[in-house]
Amino acid sequence: MNKNIFAVAIAALGFIVGLAFLGNAIKNRNKSDNTISVTGLGTKQFTSDLITWSGSFSKNNVDLKSAYDELAMDRKVINDYLLSKGIQQKEIVFSSVDIQKQFRSYNDSNGNYVQGEFSGYNLTQKVSIESKEVGKIENLSRNITEIINRGIEFTSSSPAYFYTKLATVKQEMIASATKDAKERAEKIAENSGSSLGNLKKATMGVIQITAPNSNEDYSYGGTFNTSSKEKEASITIKLEYEVN
Repeated sequence: MNKNIFAVAIAALGFIVGLAFLGNAIKNRNKSDNTISVTGLGTKQFTSDLITWSGSFSKNNVDLKSAYDELAMDRKVINDYLLSKGIQQKEIVFSSVDIQKQFRSYNDSNGNYVQGEFSGYNLTQKVSIESKEVGKIENLSRNITEIINRGIEFTSSSPAYFYTKLATVKQEMIASATKDAKERAEKIAENSGSSLGNLKKATMGVIQITAPNSNEDYSYGGTFNTSSKEKEASITIKLEYEVN
């Protein structure tokens, strides 16, 4: 008899404890559901303050030394030209010389590719400039035909534009996006007759830098436009608040 009473008591205690756990689970579930998640956007437009530009030039000759000497003469003409345009010597960087052997090739009567006899050396060198004088380098890149008119086989690349104070811009956008997200959350809570509680979670998106008013696509890892001097950056912040 005593054993039966003891068993019933244990079962009753277990039932009570189970109810307590169930009640806490329901309470915690309802608490976790009672949240607001919002996404804020921060944007900033700015003008690039750093520019890079490069070009390449080449010479062909059956004699390697002659080809190198001719390339060196072109290099001096290019260097002197850049200095005459106000470019500082420390901003001018010449790469190492790339040497390629050239062969006369043809297809035989069966259509097979045949590498023929040696026809000479092709030497190519690259010159690049990095400067904070954006306007000056822009003008230089547009008028590079002056070098070509001097008999130099020169190929110019498009300038690339950068911004050296991007960290400051990012901080400003994060602050703006956070403010935007909080205002959205407050409005939602107000319209539902509630108030915001503690901030539970904040998630920051990647920075996207595009040309203003462009149709450039955003990418998962972030977009970084270098072809436009004028830029527009954006970032998103997702905030999750408790609601009282």
